Amino acid sequence: MKAIKRYKKLILILPLLALAGCEDFLSKEPDSTRAIINTPKQVSQLLTTAYPQAGYIVFSEGMSDNVADKGQGQDDKTNRGSFLFEIVEATVDEQDSPDQYWAECYRAISVANEALDIISKMPNPAEYNAQKGEALLARAYAHFMLVNYYCQFFDPQATNDSPGIPYVTVPEDVVIKQYERGTVAGVYQAIEADLLEGLPLISDGTYTVPKYHFNLAAANAFASRFYLVKKDYQKVLQYANAAIPGSFAENMRPWNTTYSSMSPAELFNIYSRATENANLLLVETSSTYGRYVASYRYGMTYAKWQEISASEQAIAGNASWAFPLYYRGDNNYFIPKLTEYFVRESVNAEIGLPYVMLPAFTVEEVLFNRIEANAYLNNTTASLADLNTYVSKRVSNYDAATHRVTATSLNSYFRTGNARNNIIEAVLAFKRVEFVQEGMRWFDIQRYKRAVTHTTRAGSVISVPAGDPRRVLQIPQTAAISGIQQNPR
Repeated sequence: MKAIKRYKKLILILPLLALAGCEDFLSKEPDSTRAIINTPKQVSQLLTTAYPQAGYIVFSEGMSDNVADKGQGQDDKTNRGSFLFEIVEATVDEQDSPDQYWAECYRAISVANEALDIISKMPNPAEYNAQKGEALLARAYAHFMLVNYYCQFFDPQATNDSPGIPYVTVPEDVVIKQYERGTVAGVYQAIEADLLEGLPLISDGTYTVPKYHFNLAAANAFASRFYLVKKDYQKVLQYANAAIPGSFAENMRPWNTTYSSMSPAELFNIYSRATENANLLLVETSSTYGRYVASYRYGMTYAKWQEISASEQAIAGNASWAFPLYYRGDNNYFIPKLTEYFVRESVNAEIGLPYVMLPAFTVEEVLFNRIEANAYLNNTTASLADLNTYVSKRVSNYDAATHRVTATSLNSYFRTGNARNNIIEAVLAFKRVEFVQEGMRWFDIQRYKRAVTHTTRAGSVISVPAGDPRRVLQIPQTAAISGIQQNPR
């Protein structure tokens, strides 16, 4: 078998600071950075880092309608800039910043491309099909997240000819390489091509811990999310069913049973575990979010939680959500989910970095995707059945005979006068509760072109309607070295 030599390459869309002083190093191929990769297992090991190891929750949650201005609290650049819909003045080195997320997505893409290049040069590439599948899915996922945060959001009814992001498909072998943004439509086409090619190749037997990789369930969950944005509801249904071929109820988080008796410490300890059936893909992210989730100045207040959780009124029988609400000091509210774990630089070191293990795809998201798809496909009975499955695991002291989601109960709360519209509103409202403080709400706000209004404690009102350029994250200024044009403001 031919040995393929590889050394670390720098993703050339990283900010200029990361390039400073690197030219001399990159002009050589030091022995200390060489690695021989010539087995499927070694390619799999390489792919463990083909996922964005940076957090998006701080800016994603900060832009959403899940947060309010407390007037005081942790003053974080990303949290503040996102709430105010200003350009975040935080560098690639600052955890949870948009610049760091951009850089980490392209670093992950670079790893995926390295793996694909290695596989293509092997004399027996078919033996690497599982690794090829993972690399293609990882590349598609990172580009998907980038295009949805840093570009005008995809609209299936539009031309989508606004600037996209560079879709990088080959390893970089020069210090400075020029890129074109292309269009949002072009990026989506490339994502779909990678997704459809890679998904049939995924093999769970390749992984030691499948949930740290694009396993079959996670890959299908990604496909269901992708086609939900494209509004191809038949495919959403297809991939949602493939992701969870068995019982949704048996695999959801048991908030109203097992979780209900747990302390915050126990919930923090279990929420992002690979052993939790609800978690389909877990990504290690460098983040301080677990440390500051309750104390950010722009975060969830008690009044905001009352607004978020009010959708329990759409359930018959005076239902109440089982999510436990805790606080740390005045008006600092949180639900025990994501916590920090600290990684020291060495065994005896006093310094290191905080990390958060992020559930990138979950059983609950797939269930919501299926409900929404069935609603648009006029499968109202199926949608209502799945809504009741969700409620069965989320209502305190659940009683199947009492706590029901029906066409009548939905209309009494949402009052759209239309069964389909009421179901859609229920999906969006229940998802808001389920994923609060996880950054997922922003995707639904963008998909449905919902306006966002933030009010500061000083009384300033920031209204950001659909199409407002402030809803698109700014591309790092230093990406200009690779010819990447910034977004208008």
